[in-house]
Amino acid sequence: MYKQKNGQTIYPFDPKTSPQAVLITKGRVIDPVNKTDGVMNVALKDGKILLVSKEPPDGFTPDITIDAEGLWVVPGLMDLHVHLREPGREDKETIATGTRAAAAGGFTGIACMPNTNPVLDEESKIRYVVQRGERCPCRIYPIGAITKNQEGEALSPFAEMVGAGARAFSDDGKSVYRSSMMRNAFSYSKSFNIPIMCHCEDPDLSDGGHMNESNVSTRLGIRGIPSIAEEVIVARDIMLAEYLGARVHICHVSTAGSVQQIRWAKKRGAQVTCETCPHYFAFIDEDCSTFNTNMKMNPPLRTAKDREAKSEAKRS
Repeated sequence: MYKQKNGQTIYPFDPKTSPQAVLITKGRVIDPVNKTDGVMNVALKDGKILLVSKEPPDGFTPDITIDAEGLWVVPGLMDLHVHLREPGREDKETIATGTRAAAAGGFTGIACMPNTNPVLDEESKIRYVVQRGERCPCRIYPIGAITKNQEGEALSPFAEMVGAGARAFSDDGKSVYRSSMMRNAFSYSKSFNIPIMCHCEDPDLSDGGHMNESNVSTRLGIRGIPSIAEEVIVARDIMLAEYLGARVHICHVSTAGSVQQIRWAKKRGAQVTCETCPHYFAFIDEDCSTFNTNMKMNPPLRTAKDREAKSEAKRS
C-alpha cells in the first residue's frame, strides 16, 4: 500500500514492473486467514510470496528491501461497494483518481457501482470501465445495473454484461420495486453464479424522510425513515434468493432487524452476504441533533441498539 515513512513513499508492487525479488522487513504481518499476527519478514519473488518468517530468509537476495517497522503488512484488501462516478460525474471522481485512492489505502481490488451517468446497464458501458481500468493501480470489478437506467421497468442484458466483465448486478441507491422483476433478476443471476447486490428500501415507507424515525426525529421536527423501510425489502430479497437458490448481497445494513434476518437466513443455508459502513459504527441518530448535514445519509444513522447489533454481528 502507499505509506509515508521517513519522508519516503512506499508504493504498491506490480509484478509486471516491480523488482523481481523484494524483502519486506520488520512489519507487523496480519493475515486472518492463516491466523498470523506478528512482526515478521516477507520475501516476494515475481510478485508472489515465497516466505513469511520471523527471521530473515536464508539464501534470499532481494533486489530491493523495504523497512516496514511500525507499519502493517496485510493481504490486499477488497472493497465491494465503490462509486467511481465515471462516466458522467468526473467532477466528483474518476476511475484513475478512485483507483489511486484505493491503492493508497491498501485495496488491490474494488467493485464499482453502476449509478453513473449514463448508468452501467449494457455491454459497451461495462467494457468502457474495464478498459479504463487496465492501467490502474488496483483491479476493478464492474457491477452492472439490474434494470435499464435503474428505472425498475426492464431488466438489463445480463448475459452481454457478464461477457464484458460485470461481476454482480445492483440498482444501488434504489430498490427494484416490483417483486416479479426482482425474481427474474435472481433467476438470471443464478445462471451466471453471480450475486445481486441489494439496496433495501421501500420507497413508500421512506418517502419524504431525512433521518431515522425515532424520538429524536420527533423532537427535531424532521420526518423520519422507519427501520421497517429497510427490513421489509431485506426480507423480500432474501426470500426470493433463497426460493430460487440464488446469491444475494445486502448492501449498507443499518438496522438490528436486518442483522437478525440475515443471521436467520444464514442458519437456514441461504446464500446471503452483507456489508455495512464505518459511520454506522461511529454515529447514531442522536448525532443529528446539531442539524449537521454531514450526518444525513441513506440509509440514515440509526439508534444505539442498531449500532450494537451491527457491532455484535461483526464480532461473531
